[in-house]
Amino acid sequence: MARRTASGFWEAVRRPRFRSPQPRALVLTSGYFLQREALSAMERLGWHALALSLPKGERASGAYVEALLEAAFTFQPDFALTVNHLGLDRQGEIMALFEKMALPLATWFVDSPRLILHDFPGQASPWCQAFSWDRDTLPFLTGAGFTDARWLPLGCDTGLFAPGAPGKAAWERDASFVGDSMAQPSTRLVKRLSRHSGAARAARAAAPDYAQAPERDAISFFRAGRPDLLALWESLDDTLARLDLEQLVTWEATRLYRLDCVKRLAPFAPLVAGDDGWRKLLPGGGFSFHPPLNYREELPGFYPRSKVNFNATSLQMKGAVNQRVFDVPACGGFLLTDRREQMDELFEPGKESATYADPGEIEDLARHFLAHPAERERVAQAARARVLAGHDYTHRLRTMLKVLRRRYA
Repeated sequence: MARRTASGFWEAVRRPRFRSPQPRALVLTSGYFLQREALSAMERLGWHALALSLPKGERASGAYVEALLEAAFTFQPDFALTVNHLGLDRQGEIMALFEKMALPLATWFVDSPRLILHDFPGQASPWCQAFSWDRDTLPFLTGAGFTDARWLPLGCDTGLFAPGAPGKAAWERDASFVGDSMAQPSTRLVKRLSRHSGAARAARAAAPDYAQAPERDAISFFRAGRPDLLALWESLDDTLARLDLEQLVTWEATRLYRLDCVKRLAPFAPLVAGDDGWRKLLPGGGFSFHPPLNYREELPGFYPRSKVNFNATSLQMKGAVNQRVFDVPACGGFLLTDRREQMDELFEPGKESATYADPGEIEDLARHFLAHPAERERVAQAARARVLAGHDYTHRLRTMLKVLRRRYA
């Protein structure tokens, strides 16, 4: 790039965008969830895509900046895509480059933007279009300066999650659960908060109440009716400690909620695939355990081998749905999941989804669907048809493209 004149370079990269029906997308990659799925969907759509690997160290390193500018000059993208704001730096240097290049950046949050954006204060930009998997987070994003933030739920790579994937006989069960016990994340946060006397104890004591509360995030829960926790939160001396307190309430509530739910599967001798925390938390007898499964290589063959795939959503997302809601039916499996407000806009209740509103319903519903295989199959096939018709990642990227075209073309 040294041989190019500065004026010629910036003139070349600040070109008109979205002039072709098939866009050119620069995807910032680090091996994180959704990046590979996005690239696969772009290939199936016939888009032109280039993956730019993110550095493991300093996000504004000279080599990374050089690679980003080189890709902008040679590939001539219409937009860049990042997941969870990965590839941006705290100082705002990378976002400033996108602005200088007049290159739209789509950032798709698939985890709490509140927890992520504390690393990126004041970095909302007219050249950054935010999307979130959870509609409940849109007011926060708008308040953080991301104008016109949009809801974009998770989806499925239906080329990967499809009937017929190879599996193991040992996976065949009446019921199974795939997920983290949240024991280790909670323990890590307890250790981090140990220098703040009583903070971890107060957070863990509040977790059961938060699990039942209508508020969708911990800070709203503090403000709505827990002045003691709000005062504790305000007394903490740095932003990270405050976020740790919020996150510990959330993860501990999720741990207790999932444990309560999964325990209710005991009569069906379920297979629980996840971290070692489950072996310590679940009662002896009745449960089988499996180490964490590889998302791409094992889960497509695992889900169809359980008559009832069970799901208990993280309380980080009280109104949203997780990946399993799409992946299980896509490969022909049946899912029993907790009722979530946003799910009703994605699947028709009763016809395309089977849900429980309260953990007390789990055992009876599981027993019902195990006793009625034809009904189980009808729901599974209807859900699969819905995923194929509207919830593939190609559908999500088409929605994203429409938003970006309207704003930046």
